[in-house]
Amino acid sequence: MLGGMFRSGAGTRHFASRIMRLQFLVVGVLIVLVTAGTLFASYDRVYSKAEDTSLTIARTVAVLPEVVEQVSRYAQQDKLDPQALAEGELQRLADAVIEQEQAYFVVITEDRGLRLSHPNPEELGQMVSTDPVALEGIEAVSREHGTLGESVRAKVPIYAASGAVVGEVSVGVTTDSLTGALLESFAWIVLFAVLAAGVAVFAGRVTVRRLKRQTLGLEPAEIAQLVRDQQAVLYGVTEGVMGIGADKRITVRNKAARQLLGLPHRTELEDVVGRHFESAGLDPRLVKAIKECDPAPVRIGANGNSLIARVNKVVRDGVDLGLVVLLHDVTTLEALGTKLDAVQDMADALRAQRHEFANRMHAVLGLINLGKIEQAEDYLREVMEAGPKIAQVPGLEAIQDAYLAAFISAKAVRAHELGIELRVSPQSMLFGQIASAHDAQDATAVLGNLLDNAFTAALSADAEPWVEIDLLSEGNTLHIAVADSGPGITTDEDVFARDVSTGSHLGNEHGRGVGLPLIKRLAQSRSGDVWIADRGTDGSGAVFAARLPAVLAEPSSSENDHSEGVQL
Repeated sequence: MLGGMFRSGAGTRHFASRIMRLQFLVVGVLIVLVTAGTLFASYDRVYSKAEDTSLTIARTVAVLPEVVEQVSRYAQQDKLDPQALAEGELQRLADAVIEQEQAYFVVITEDRGLRLSHPNPEELGQMVSTDPVALEGIEAVSREHGTLGESVRAKVPIYAASGAVVGEVSVGVTTDSLTGALLESFAWIVLFAVLAAGVAVFAGRVTVRRLKRQTLGLEPAEIAQLVRDQQAVLYGVTEGVMGIGADKRITVRNKAARQLLGLPHRTELEDVVGRHFESAGLDPRLVKAIKECDPAPVRIGANGNSLIARVNKVVRDGVDLGLVVLLHDVTTLEALGTKLDAVQDMADALRAQRHEFANRMHAVLGLINLGKIEQAEDYLREVMEAGPKIAQVPGLEAIQDAYLAAFISAKAVRAHELGIELRVSPQSMLFGQIASAHDAQDATAVLGNLLDNAFTAALSADAEPWVEIDLLSEGNTLHIAVADSGPGITTDEDVFARDVSTGSHLGNEHGRGVGLPLIKRLAQSRSGDVWIADRGTDGSGAVFAARLPAVLAEPSSSENDHSEGVQL
């Protein structure tokens, strides 16, 4: 047990670390992808902004009247004076634009590509270092390397009043300034990435703790094994098992529980799995036991079965996991108990008759020892004619079957002890014989239970107690009727119902314990029945009847002649 717990704990840590590593990997990949995408977007945005800014400034400068006038004038000169250019109006205009930090440089050329303005005075009057494409009448934005280094520059042609290209304006932004803007954006991106990683670590720990709490610290492999074990246990046992979660909903039930309780199949909409136990149509006594979490055994009846239910609470590591209901079918045991009671009654009767027989043999032996042979013969003759005194039952001679005759004699011993007159009805006509010992057990179980109830009912009345048995044969079917001198059945409730079959509840002495429901199921299992022939509400006493097919051996032709015309 301890070893299993230790392995579970070690597996939990390993599982948690795998979850954390997987989450960090996913978050890390996402951060890298998002960072790369953001940097690319920032790079594109910064350079696009630089291109737009340089192009706008170049266009603005190219259309200024003084720029057009000065460039047109310089385009007509064969030789340029660098000193005059350095002090000229174009240089001052270019310097003014640079001082406003709108551009890193502003270079104005005439139609041959000679510089009319430049941040470096020594470059004035010199040929530009990059291709003066704007002199061809087109605008161009490019990233080039010139005398001022790497830069993003825009080149715009300068048109004279006649429409001819007389020069160009080149405005540039250095990549150093762009790199600074990118670095600033990258710093913010890294900051957000670190924050995202921190949130991911916190979320990972919370997720792992919640996962461990929900899985009770079990590894996925252990959970899968538990599911396999659950299936093997639930569907490998004959007892019914039903699981109820902490939310009071039925979470699982095995096939045995479905069959014992008569529940719908899992494929049907009425399946109880997922329902609250109070709305699942369970026996009221079982519902009460579940609600009160009572571990005491509860006897219930469902789907023609007599069951013992036990409700157990399940707690693991201080966590309430719900309830487990165990259902044990005791129908066969109760039926066997009823049959054993009949056998016990017969054994008691035989024991009493043996005792009576031994006493009579002692009397005979004493007469013989005294030499009184004639008195001994008379005594034996009287015994042979009268039979046992202790178990004499009026009308028993009409019962030809040895099983039933012996059983009624056994019950007569009990009736004699209780002061009850037990008799067989003169109308009884039982010509057949019980087919087998198994059939005898069923017949005596039904008859014995009816007699026990009748004894109790007869003793509860003020009149002289008596019980009468009526046995009839119809082919291989045995008909039984038991009447008593009791007060009758004074309730309208079904005495064969499992939840009302107690004498204290019925208000009369019929229906003690689970006997009546059992013998009714026993008779129905043989395609027969047990019912109330007369409730005896007028004070004449109740009459119970039973019909047991295929209990008697098939009658011979002579027996058929005897039974013809008998109306049952």
